[in-house]
Amino acid sequence: MLEKTGELDMEKVIEEFEEITKDAERVQVETLEKILEQNGQAEYLQNLGLNRRTDPESFKSCVPLISHKDLEPYIQRIIDGDSSPILTGAPIITISLSSGTTQGKPKFLPFNEELFESTMQIYRTSFAFRNREFPIQGGKALTFIYSSKQFKTSGGLNAGTATTNVFRHPQYRERMKGIQSQCCSPDEVIFGPDFHQSLYCHLLCGLIYREEVQFVSSTFAHSIVHGFETFEQDWEQLCADIREGVLSDRVTAPSILASIGKLLKPNPQLADLIYEKCSSLANWYGLIPELFPNAKYVYGIMTGSMEPYLKKLRRYAGWLPLVCADYGSSEGWIAANVNPQLPPESATFAVLPDIGYFEFVPLKETSNGHLEPEPVGLTQVEVGQEYEVIITTFADSVQLIFEGLYRYRLGDVVKVMGFHNSTPELKFVCRRNLLLTINIDKNTEKDLQLAVEEAAKCLLLGKVDVVDFTSHVDRSTEPGHYVIFWELGGDVEDVNVLKACCNCLDLSFADMGYVSSRKVGTIGPLELRIVHKGTFKKILEHVLNLGVAVNQYKTPRCIGPNNEAVLQILFNNVSEIYVSTAYITFP
Repeated sequence: MLEKTGELDMEKVIEEFEEITKDAERVQVETLEKILEQNGQAEYLQNLGLNRRTDPESFKSCVPLISHKDLEPYIQRIIDGDSSPILTGAPIITISLSSGTTQGKPKFLPFNEELFESTMQIYRTSFAFRNREFPIQGGKALTFIYSSKQFKTSGGLNAGTATTNVFRHPQYRERMKGIQSQCCSPDEVIFGPDFHQSLYCHLLCGLIYREEVQFVSSTFAHSIVHGFETFEQDWEQLCADIREGVLSDRVTAPSILASIGKLLKPNPQLADLIYEKCSSLANWYGLIPELFPNAKYVYGIMTGSMEPYLKKLRRYAGWLPLVCADYGSSEGWIAANVNPQLPPESATFAVLPDIGYFEFVPLKETSNGHLEPEPVGLTQVEVGQEYEVIITTFADSVQLIFEGLYRYRLGDVVKVMGFHNSTPELKFVCRRNLLLTINIDKNTEKDLQLAVEEAAKCLLLGKVDVVDFTSHVDRSTEPGHYVIFWELGGDVEDVNVLKACCNCLDLSFADMGYVSSRKVGTIGPLELRIVHKGTFKKILEHVLNLGVAVNQYKTPRCIGPNNEAVLQILFNNVSEIYVSTAYITFP
């Protein structure tokens, strides 16, 4: 266990995890009982006729499966200041925001003290297993973390992103020190008013403490890649700052200036060393271990929409292993990575049975158009099958998690890969609701990713890669069709190559509804639109300006029609358009 001010007893943490996963079914029943005891007087549960019953059978018979839309009227009352027990027994004092990068509108979720303890529980568990595989001894972490601003709702509640609320917790830094994950940057950098200034100073602090850095991390792989892309642009200025002991004039925030001023001293020897290493690298391969010789691994969420960044991240990481972080969402934590030796593409996550109550909707029947089957319990899932995750979360005023979520459809599709004792090990597959669909076709985020990967092979001879991508369903013409946006890492001189990419994209969507619709002309030819360099950074800037913390940012893979601002950025930056001729031979 991790004492509040001590170091982690890793063997004890592993023992506790092994114990709770031996009889996961019993732990789940006890967990649901605790959740319902805490919230029995909540208006939402009372209206459903639960009458303070806490057994799984009564709970499932009274409480329906819901999505965020079902909770919006209740959450709006809380935002407006209604302090009665609406969704939870304990008062809600904080509201959390999701990133909202797909539909252009963040989700509001009730938030209190449980997430911090849940976060620390996940961190403790995964760190114990990770440190057994890749042991580190003290030191620091170069961690690209940023806190966005909090604000007040109309009812006077604090509101901010989930990561912001965690980072601002008074015990955060001490707890992270306890699990040997202390960020090398001072708080003033993490809580800085400008993301670009904070990123620059994260890099600078990492270089100052380069011998002490034990690993490099961020919430998402995208943030690590973005950090070192920035390093590619700014490394000479960073060397100059270290050489002279004077911070670049690009940093203007007084709080950051004061904190970095205490760390930055003239060090020509360090500047020369960094300059020499950067000058000798070929295409920046192995940048991270060259800069940080004692780093053991690179750590962050690398599954799902992060997988397209793995190629570039591996270039930076060189021979260092990429270790996938734990499985959670804006709504709460679910599972820990207890097999850190697995590469990100094969990563699995063991569900913590005491962190919430979990159900799983089987998907094998629904794909054939039948009625949706009833959810099954945590220990009833079958290896090799895919499920949608349903969560019910704690709401305790002593701890920090999203409150008042009862049988909440998370929207994630997972595949059961095996069991750790009696708790399932899950592989994240995709978001269920991120679909490209026009009529009978259904292509998921994973289908899009696979199509892009296949089509990008056409670029290999020209040594050009796809920097980032997204998609959109265009219904402005009849019939509707898919539009895929690519940002490329270089110029493609032969237009026939991009025409081939476009056709390959069209043919790589293997969903039978799509294929048959393309053949009979009820879905139009796919468009590949090439956008100018920097377009996806403009999307990032737009999202940051909305108040989203960069830690929560994920490139939206399917842009809905309501996300007009992001669509406009894409439309305004198109440089080339290619239209598929893949199905032209079909009548």
